[in-house]
Formats: sequence, C-alpha cells, structure tokens
Amino acid sequence: MIDTHAHIYLPQFEDDGAEMLMRAESVGITDILMPAIDFESEKQMDSLISEHAGQTTIKLHRMAGIHPCDVTGTIDEKRLLDWCSKPEILAVGETGLDYYWSTEHVSDQKKSLKLHCKISKSLNKPIVLHNRDSTTDLLDIIESEQNGTLRGVWHCFTGTIEEGKRAIDLGLQLGIGGVVTFKNGGVDKTVKQLDLNQFILETDAPYLAPTPHRGKRNEPMYTQLVGIKLSEIFDLTLSEIDIITSSNARKLFTLEF
Repeated sequence: MIDTHAHIYLPQFEDDGAEMLMRAESVGITDILMPAIDFESEKQMDSLISEHAGQTTIKLHRMAGIHPCDVTGTIDEKRLLDWCSKPEILAVGETGLDYYWSTEHVSDQKKSLKLHCKISKSLNKPIVLHNRDSTTDLLDIIESEQNGTLRGVWHCFTGTIEEGKRAIDLGLQLGIGGVVTFKNGGVDKTVKQLDLNQFILETDAPYLAPTPHRGKRNEPMYTQLVGIKLSEIFDLTLSEIDIITSSNARKLFTLEF
C-alpha cells in the first residue's frame, strides 16, 4: 500500500519517527509521499529522510508547495519554481484553497493555486490539491488551467457525487483518507457511486485519523484501515484494493512498479 499524503516530518513524530515507520512497514506500506506546507518543509523532509535512511524498506518521497493556509501575500515564484524543479520532488503541493479558517486572503490563495498549476504543467509533475469549503472555486480554477496536461489529486476528498465526477473529468484522482471511515460523514456512501479506478489512498497524518482512532494522532500504518473500509464498500479483498489504488498512485506520481 502507498500512503500518498502524510506530513510525517512535523513535530508530532519527533519522538517515535523510527517506530512509526516500522509500524507502517509491518502492515505493508511501501511508499510514503510527503506534501509540503511551506518553504521550511524542505529542510524538515530532508532531515527526516537523512535520520531514518535505511531503517526500513519504505521509500519516502517529497513534494514542494505552499499550503493555502500559509498564503498571506505574493509567493516568490522563482524560489517555488526552483524548489519544484529539483529531481527529488515528485509533485507540486500541497496547494489549493481553504475558506474554512479565513477568507481574508482568498485572492492571494487563488493566485497561488494558479501559480502552482502553471509550475505543475511546466514541469509535468502532478499537483496535489487541498480543498476546504471552496470546492466550486477550486474546480473552476482547475478547469480554467486544464490544457490537457494538468494532472493531480483532490486530496482528502469529501465532495458530493457530482463534484467527484467533475474532478475526475478534469483529470484529477480522488485521495481517500480517514474521513471515509467516519460513521456519519457520508463519504462512504459518496465514494461507492464513484470510480474506484480513480482513487488513491492517503492518511494526511498526523491529522484525520480513521475510526477507531478518530481524534488521535494519525500515522501511515492507518492507510490499511482506509483500504479495509474501501474493501467493505466495494465488496473486494484488501489485496484487490491495494493493487488498484497502488497502481493508480504509481501512474499518477510516476513511481516505480
């Protein structure tokens, strides 16, 4: 299994980073993809990889981007492009829109998202999209930026059936995480009506831990719980879910099979 979205370089994992990776390895996690939050994320990711190199067979992968909640003005385009251009960076993100915490910088967030789309297309690297209370604007911007080469993922998908179908039509995969396990979240009923061949697994660790760990720190080993939930929804084995979603992730992020 592949955890396509985990912030395991954050302070929440300082005390048990090695153990966290070993737990993930024990349930079959082969790759963990780390989305950036801000420019400081680069150093944090490098430090994590350096510290835990060789301790497990898990491959750790880096992304580059500025989270919408960290956008409060104009982003240094050259600095972002230089960072995203590095060969070890496999995706641009996470970027997107977030109107939940504040609508003070909506204009700057939109400019940032368009910049990330531009860089994604220029480098032929997928884009990773955060969306909270901003679906229409987010998909409208993706539609306006789509020239046939933009590809990526709507991370932490919680949309409607119609929104999910529109996202897929726009060239996006849907990132399915712990929210699909929440009893009254409704995401389980929505994803059942969508195409499993457009799904990838994720945790968003340390956030949004799946049931029965809801409210506690999330970690990559819980990708398995998301996979188990999808196996119940689609009446497939966990192995079948793993094969489908891992293949989707490897194609999207150009990972080795």
